[in-house]
Amino acid sequence: MSATVVEGVGLNTGSPARVWLHRAEGPMRFRTGGCELIARPEAVVATRRCTVLGGPGTELAMVEHLLAALRVAGFWSGVVVEVEGPELPVLDGSAGPWREPVAALGAPPEAPAPLTFAAPADFSHGETRFQLTPGAESLGVEVDYPHPAIGRQSWRGGPESFDALLDARTFATLEEYRALRAAGGLRGAEEGRGIVFGDEGPSAPLRWPDEPARHKALDAIGDLALLGRPLLGSLTIERGSHAAHVAFMLQLLAHHTPPNSGPSS
Repeated sequence: MSATVVEGVGLNTGSPARVWLHRAEGPMRFRTGGCELIARPEAVVATRRCTVLGGPGTELAMVEHLLAALRVAGFWSGVVVEVEGPELPVLDGSAGPWREPVAALGAPPEAPAPLTFAAPADFSHGETRFQLTPGAESLGVEVDYPHPAIGRQSWRGGPESFDALLDARTFATLEEYRALRAAGGLRGAEEGRGIVFGDEGPSAPLRWPDEPARHKALDAIGDLALLGRPLLGSLTIERGSHAAHVAFMLQLLAHHTPPNSGPSS
């Protein structure tokens, strides 16, 4: 089966990027530079405003948006993502443009048994706090920014609501944008590739008043997809970050023995 190619530029490097999605048995993985990177928390080597997977002599940045689209479509395994370039394309700053190429993969394999936990878990990493309570799967995200156009926002929903998050775009305040550009980053940040919150408000009309909170929830869904299976429970993340998401997953895997979850993939 021929794969649809997705082309664009990387947000941080501005480099051209091309991506192909293929069905293949085995764990979710990325193929780049002659190396295969398994989509697992242990493979994360950096979290500089995105999630970066790495292997011997190879790094691949901004995998979280595509992973979120795959997770929403029900894919936990059975896909190889072939990439040309150092990072996946930013597209419009959201995961929405990944819907069509993911849908072209067809029906996903049967979902693996979820990770389940018998007792509540509370974990902190820097300014981020996670609270996980046993029960039905849901995600709540809370953000707090000094910019008046963002401020304190929250979003909560279950898996039936996750698809709507895919269209929430990445964002930065004008101060963050200027600092990152001065440091040589955000070379692919142009109009139509995310939102900058300046003195006059957002650089583009928001798709929802709480779009920043929704994008943070999108990032969390993409990062948590690295677990390779659903996380059963009510999870709340306050002031989340990619680094904190990875630390939380590693903490779960190291200190919790999920009952009735079946063999690890």
